[in-house]
Amino acid sequence: MSAADVGIVGLGTMGRNLALNIASHGFRVAVWNREVDWTDRFLAAQSGTAFTGSHALEEFVAALKQPRRILMMIPAGRPVDEMIERLRPLLTRGDVLVDGGNSWYLDTRRREEALRADGIHFVGCGVSGGEEGARTGPSLMPGGSSEAWSQLRDVLEAIAAKTTFGACVTHVGPDGAGHYVKMVHNGIE
Repeated sequence: MSAADVGIVGLGTMGRNLALNIASHGFRVAVWNREVDWTDRFLAAQSGTAFTGSHALEEFVAALKQPRRILMMIPAGRPVDEMIERLRPLLTRGDVLVDGGNSWYLDTRRREEALRADGIHFVGCGVSGGEEGARTGPSLMPGGSSEAWSQLRDVLEAIAAKTTFGACVTHVGPDGAGHYVKMVHNGIE
């Protein structure tokens, strides 16, 4: 079995639908959820070999091509910090860790600075469009380093909603910019 192109942590509504969206665009996806029965149910509902599931985070990380691209779709706040602490010792220089939740942009800046010290790219990425958008094409607002953007661009452009002007995604700026833009978006909405 070949290594996965992208990893998804969290198989709630948004994570599950983003995983399906990513796979439908030809990428292999590794999935992990804290409640292992969610992972098992997700895999049982899928046909083919687009997905790899793991019960242990070590297996999940090992299933990914390097540099690794991991998208966390988990609740904002303490759960993000706890997941970073669990993943951090398993990651290596050049890996990209994405927080796709509605995190406070100052938390994202703090996390990005801390992970940068280890050479790990941290991206705060606003995801808009709800359950349907996650499955068929969300609007995406990634912040973070330009290096992280170059590693994520192919996947994010493939899964984003499309208009006559192109994919509904662009690199919006450094560190907390993605979550800042999502906060403004939510306020306007």
